[in-house]
Amino acid sequence: MSTAEQERAQAAKLPADDVVGLLLQQHARIRDLFDDVKSAEGRHKQQAFDELRAVLAVHETAEEMIVRPVAGATAGRAEADARNHEEAEAGKVLAQLEKMDVSSPEFDDLLARFEKAVSDHADNEEREEFPAVHEGRTEEQLIRMGKQLLAAEKIAPTHPHPTTAGSPMAQWAVGPLASLIDRTKDAIRSAGAQG
Repeated sequence: MSTAEQERAQAAKLPADDVVGLLLQQHARIRDLFDDVKSAEGRHKQQAFDELRAVLAVHETAEEMIVRPVAGATAGRAEADARNHEEAEAGKVLAQLEKMDVSSPEFDDLLARFEKAVSDHADNEEREEFPAVHEGRTEEQLIRMGKQLLAAEKIAPTHPHPTTAGSPMAQWAVGPLASLIDRTKDAIRSAGAQG
């Protein structure tokens, strides 16, 4: 059973909208998207990377806004800070990848290293952070957090913003405006690609 399948199976055991279940499902989807980017070529590879980039940007922002403050209280400040640091580093690499030609060998090399870092980060969350959050909150609180996570994702940026990555306060302050700009750019690019 692949890691993504294990994450989906674990998520299926949790109540609908449980924040940990939602995050496990997202981790599985991110792993699938990495596989799609690695196996694709040409225009499909660019589209697959664009989807991966958007999912990662939204996912990390929402985690920082909703989960990290609770993790600081349940798993400890050092654990939350370590995950924020990993996300800040990931935001920088994602911004680099976004500027590269997806058909270049340099892109593939950096993507492989980035995938390993993202996978290690997800494993750290699943092993250290998520259990503490789950044990430190009631089922009702976890479901409320899940709904807050989904709401935060609707206002999260779709492109990396390394200056705010890793900082829940910066995400709250800048995230909604950055999201508006990102989503407007995405819509204009999409309309141009279709026309």
